[in-house]
Amino acid sequence: MITALYGSLLASLMIWLSFQVIKQRRSNQVAYADGGVEALQIARSAQGNAVDYIPITLMLMAFVEYNGAPAIWIHVIGVSFVVGRCLHAHGILNKRFKGRVRGMQITIFAMAGLIVSNLVYLPFDKLW
Repeated sequence: MITALYGSLLASLMIWLSFQVIKQRRSNQVAYADGGVEALQIARSAQGNAVDYIPITLMLMAFVEYNGAPAIWIHVIGVSFVVGRCLHAHGILNKRFKGRVRGMQITIFAMAGLIVSNLVYLPFDKLW
């Protein structure tokens, strides 16, 4: 299953982002929330954004794969989404607005591609 590959890559990104939060918590001795520490707020923002976008996109990817979209298309979308998520995370953590914007543009493009693909490959004859 192709989606498992991208799920594993994106889960690795989420773990790395979690470690960024943990690192900030330890270095700033903050047990809960963000303690008003900007670096921790930034790390939590990067992690939270990933948590917002990754699960639904993986679901859409699994659906379109299940419904028979070509493997190459799933890989194109998967690679694009991973690149977008990495650019976005890097942009947030390094306070680079252009990276954040480019990452979100790629993320939205990949999600929109999956939405359209799911509608194209949806087996309408099996819905009723």
